[in-house]
Amino acid sequence: MLGGRRPPPEPEPLSHSEPASPLTARRSQALKGRVRVPGDKSISHRALILSAMTVGETRIGGLLEGEDVINTAKVMRALGARVERTGEGAWSVHGVGVAGFGQPLAPLDFGNSGTGCRLVMGAVAGCPVTALFDGDGSLRKRPMKRVLDPLMRIGAQALEMAEGGRLPLKLQGARDPLPILYESPVASAQLKSAVLLAGLAAPGETIVIEKEATRDHTEKMLTHFGAQVVVENVGEHGRRVTLKGRPELSPSPLQVPADPSSAAFPLAAALLGADGASAFIARSSIEPARQRIAFAHRLRVTCQPDEDGLRHVPGHLLFAHQAERRRIDQVQVPPDQLREGRVAPLLCVLPQ
Repeated sequence: MLGGRRPPPEPEPLSHSEPASPLTARRSQALKGRVRVPGDKSISHRALILSAMTVGETRIGGLLEGEDVINTAKVMRALGARVERTGEGAWSVHGVGVAGFGQPLAPLDFGNSGTGCRLVMGAVAGCPVTALFDGDGSLRKRPMKRVLDPLMRIGAQALEMAEGGRLPLKLQGARDPLPILYESPVASAQLKSAVLLAGLAAPGETIVIEKEATRDHTEKMLTHFGAQVVVENVGEHGRRVTLKGRPELSPSPLQVPADPSSAAFPLAAALLGADGASAFIARSSIEPARQRIAFAHRLRVTCQPDEDGLRHVPGHLLFAHQAERRRIDQVQVPPDQLREGRVAPLLCVLPQ
C-alpha cells in the first residue's frame, strides 16, 4: 500500500449472455457504390435558426435528425416559430422575422449541443425577451462567458448564471440592440456566428474581425436568406465580416449538404478496397471537405467533385477512386487538422 491507500480492485471480466463467436475479415473485391451520408450538423443548426428568423415558410431538405439538431428545432418552437417534420430529413419552418422571437414559457433545453446553445444566444440577444438557457450535465460544464461578452456590448444582459459563466443562464435580450465592431480573441465560428445573429436586429453595420478565418457557413446562409454580408480578407489568414442590420430575411428552400466527417468513412472504404475501388458520396459539403480531399491526394487517391454534382448547391457529389492500392507507410499530418478532426476519421481506418 502507498500512502495508506489500498490499490483499486481488479475489474471483473465482462459477461456475455451468448458465447463470443470469432469474426474474420478478408480483403474484398473493388468497392464501387453510391452513398448518401447524414446531413451536416453545423449547417442543420443554422438552417433551423435562420429559417425561424425569416418571414414566411422555408422548406429544408437533408436535415440531420440527431438529438442535438432536434433540440434546436424544439427551441425554435419554444421561441414562437412553427417547425414541422414533413418527411425523412424534410422540415418546414414558418419564421417570425428578425427580432421576432416570443417569450418562452419554459427553459430552453439544448441537451449536449454547445453549437445550438451559443448560436441561439446570439439570436435571442437581439430580441426583447428573457430566456433561461440550460442543457445536460456535460453542457453545464462548458463556459459561455466568451459568447456573452460581445452580446452584452450589443445590449443583452446576463441576469443569472452558474459559476464561471456556465449554464443554467438567464439571458435578457436587448430592447435597442447596438451594432458593434468585434475583434474575436480566438478562432471560433460559433462566437462569430452568435455576434452576427445578434447583429441582425441592430441598425447600421455589425463587423466581426477574425485573425484566423473560420468556417463561413453563417455568412453564406445569411446571404442565402437575403442579408447583405461583405467578407474581406485581412492579413495572411484573417477575415473581416460586415453585416448590414435589420434586413427582412426572406424564406428560401435549403438543401443541407452531407456531413464531410461522415463522408470520410466511405471515402476511406475506397482507399481500403482492391485496385479500382471507387465511391460516390452524395451531396457532401465541399468546402470543409477540402482538407480531407487534399489528404487523400497525398495517399495517391483521386478525389474530386463529380461533374453531375455541380448542379447541387451547396453540396456536391464527391468521387473517390484508387487505381492501384498501395501500402501507406508514413504520412505527416499538420497539428491543426488533427485538432479539428478533419482527417482523423480517415486515419482511424487506414491500414498500417
